[in-house]
Amino acid sequence: MIELRTAYHERLRELQDEVLIMGSMVEEAIGRSVEALKNRDLQLAEQVIENDQKINQRRFEIEESCITMIATQQPMASDLRIIITVLNLITELERMGDYAEGIARIALMIGDEPPLKPLIDIPRMAEKARDMLHRSLETFINRDSEEAMRITAEDDEVDNLYHQVFRELLLFMMEDPRTITRATRLLWVAHNLERIADRATNICERVGFTVTGKMVEIGTSKHTAK
Repeated sequence: MIELRTAYHERLRELQDEVLIMGSMVEEAIGRSVEALKNRDLQLAEQVIENDQKINQRRFEIEESCITMIATQQPMASDLRIIITVLNLITELERMGDYAEGIARIALMIGDEPPLKPLIDIPRMAEKARDMLHRSLETFINRDSEEAMRITAEDDEVDNLYHQVFRELLLFMMEDPRTITRATRLLWVAHNLERIADRATNICERVGFTVTGKMVEIGTSKHTAK
C-alpha cells in the first residue's frame, strides 16, 4: 500500500512537471511568433503553426492522465484540487498556443509588405505576457497564492500597451485609409497578446483555488477571451 501511494504521489509530481513542459512550449511559441512577425521570417512563422499541433497533443495527453488518476486513484480533496487545476491550466495553455499560432498566421499574411511602423510596443507586450505566463506557472508549482495575486496586477501593463497600440494604429487608419488592412492585422496581433496576458491571470486565479479551495474571480474582463 505504501509503495502504491508513493507511486501515486510521484505520478502527481510528474503531472505538474508536464504542465511546465507544455508551458515552456507555449512561451517559445509566443516569442517565436512575434519574432517571425518582426523579422518577416515566414519560415519561422510556418514552424510556429506546425508546432501548435504538438502543444495540442500535449494537452490531450495530460488531460487523459488526469482523467485516469481521478478514475483509478480517487484522490482526496487537496490532490483533487491539484488535478482539477491542471485540467484548467492546460486548457488555458492550449488557448495561448492558439493565439501564438494566430500571430504566426498574421505574419504570413503580411509577408513582405512594407512595414506600417516599427514594432516596439508589440514585442514589449509579448515579453511581458511571456513573463507573466512563466511566473504564473511557478506560483502553481510553489503554491504561492500571494505572488499569484501580485502577478494579476501586472496585467494592467499589458492592457496599457494594447491601448497605446490601438490608438496609434487608429491614427494611421484615419490619416490614410490605404493603411487600414495592415493596421488591422497588427491590431489582431496586439489583441492576441492582450488575451495571452488575461489567460496568465486566469492561471493565477487557479493557483488561489489550489491553495485555498476557493475560486476568486479577479476583475470582470478576464474571462471574456474566446
